[in-house]
Amino acid sequence: MSTLVTNIGELVTCDGTGEGGVGTRADHALVVDAGRIAWVGPAASAPAADAVIDVEGRCVTPGFVDSHAHLVFAGDRSAEFAARMAGQAYDGGGIGVSVAATRQASDEWLRAALTARVAEMRAQGTTTVEVKSGYGLTVADEERALRLAAEVTDEVTYLGAHVVPAEAREDRAGYVSLVTGEMLAACAPHARWVDVFCEPHSPHAFTGEEAREVLVAGRDAGLGLRVHGNQLGHGPGVQLACELGAASVDHCTYLSDADVDGLVQSAGTTTATLLPGVEFSTRSPWPDARALLDAGVSIALASDCNPGTCYSSSMPFVIALAVREMGLTPSEAVVAATRGGARALHREDIGRIEVGARADLAVLEAPNHLHLSYRAGVPIARALEV
Repeated sequence: MSTLVTNIGELVTCDGTGEGGVGTRADHALVVDAGRIAWVGPAASAPAADAVIDVEGRCVTPGFVDSHAHLVFAGDRSAEFAARMAGQAYDGGGIGVSVAATRQASDEWLRAALTARVAEMRAQGTTTVEVKSGYGLTVADEERALRLAAEVTDEVTYLGAHVVPAEAREDRAGYVSLVTGEMLAACAPHARWVDVFCEPHSPHAFTGEEAREVLVAGRDAGLGLRVHGNQLGHGPGVQLACELGAASVDHCTYLSDADVDGLVQSAGTTTATLLPGVEFSTRSPWPDARALLDAGVSIALASDCNPGTCYSSSMPFVIALAVREMGLTPSEAVVAATRGGARALHREDIGRIEVGARADLAVLEAPNHLHLSYRAGVPIARALEV
């Protein structure tokens, strides 16, 4: 069944044209057929369709592509947030609180919480989300997290190397062997990606050499590569991601000139995914997205929705932060949250409105995309059900 979406105030295509590549169109409409965009053009020339959706002058954009999220977890860490606001530094240690709670939760509880979080994202315009494991850190709990994640998304990431769990702190090498051996074998069938928290500045995370071992093992098991890198200080994460051809290196809070050069040279493969909600929630320095984009780095924006360092599922909030604090224009931020996220997932079928792309759309209670940052904190975006 075909559906015509018409009376669009502003159509945002993210097709690479116009300021920041945002590709806005006035007086346009589109036709969706079998879940794909079948036609885009002037509304006056729209073909007949089986059904019509009149959006009454609202703005239509690609659905947001949230390429970094941790949604399978239990427990509450609001006190940790309050402590950081009072000056306590973040070092990754609070992840253990979530691990303990998640291990105790039932499959049914985790499934219900995960489903609710994904619904919350769709209610704010996100139509694709990547979901990581990482709050189980045993073979059975990591496999369970990935199996549940695969029920809600195709973009599932194995993050057994999130932190070294408390019971393994006296045998780091043994835990890395578990992550790259028995745990990987159990988890790889449920995942598309492998990730690692490469952060020598945290005693809980992984060194460059440990991260390399995890990534190479994951690659050998057929998984694509992702990296948490350079969040707490300068380190090897970005360079490692570029060297190994990771699809994305995420955080990028502390970058050297060599890191930026590496990201520029690897822009066709590796996207720097910026997570401004984390900087907001940890009082960390803001990455200079303006400088990265001007240098030729491929950038994306994502929520990093997680119970510790950014318990926000709102991509519009992320867009507003990137405009206010990281130097992006409103158009550039929208592109980074849509087509940028698609690049970070090595996807060509989402994050844009073009014939042949998936009909993953968002509609705004606003006449144009500028309102996403102009009306920060107001829930004006939602997924358009076609």
